Amino acid sequence: MRLANQVALITGGTSGIGRATALLFAGEGARVSITGRDESRGREVVQGIEQAGGEALFTAGDVRVTADCERVVHSTLEAFGRIDILFNNAGVYFPSTVLQCSEEEWDTTIDVNLKGTFLMSRLVLPSMIEQGRGVIINNSSGWGVAGGAKAVSYCAAKGGVVLMTKAMAIDHGSQGIRVNCICPGDVDTPMLVEDARQQGLTREDYVEQASDRPLGRIGKPEGSASAALFLASDDSSFMTGATLVVDGGGTAG
Repeated sequence: MRLANQVALITGGTSGIGRATALLFAGEGARVSITGRDESRGREVVQGIEQAGGEALFTAGDVRVTADCERVVHSTLEAFGRIDILFNNAGVYFPSTVLQCSEEEWDTTIDVNLKGTFLMSRLVLPSMIEQGRGVIINNSSGWGVAGGAKAVSYCAAKGGVVLMTKAMAIDHGSQGIRVNCICPGDVDTPMLVEDARQQGLTREDYVEQASDRPLGRIGKPEGSASAALFLASDDSSFMTGATLVVDGGGTAG
């Protein structure tokens, strides 16, 4: 029970890595608040946690919208009284070069991946500072530390998340707050399926291509969730400003 008596807030917590992390954190003793835009999936995650004996809350919201972020943070504090862990996980991806990327796709990618991380962090930090401790985990990507083909807006956003993580770690370390990020590679999530569709590939063809890495396979959401748990727990108590790559060796070459 590495997160006993702690409260974790997870954005994009209704599917993929966010869902896996919510279930894992709850299993480690945390009370979990999740947010996302799909209410039915959010209720399903909460129900799963509660059926296993945990406590959970879902608040619908879009991390691009300040009022939504404010509502999510307020409902979490109202229900649980504190926020010890923030996992900025919500993200989107559009495959395109600079020439192919529309202004709308660019704005959406930057707003969800980067601005959402900023908004949620800005709203959660005051309560963490007041209690004298807290952990923020940002979900970047292997393409946040190494470029990728046809992913210009995604690389820009996720690279921004990596350096934002380091800047926040410097700014808030003296206040007892640790800020780190995970950088997953290709993970078997609904985002992967949607990416395959946008590229005109079947899921099977996409997975075969994405498995071309030292470990010879793509990741599972639970693998990234375990990395987030490590950063959320006292096992990483002397880590801040770190970038933890979880990509099966994809960026090793």
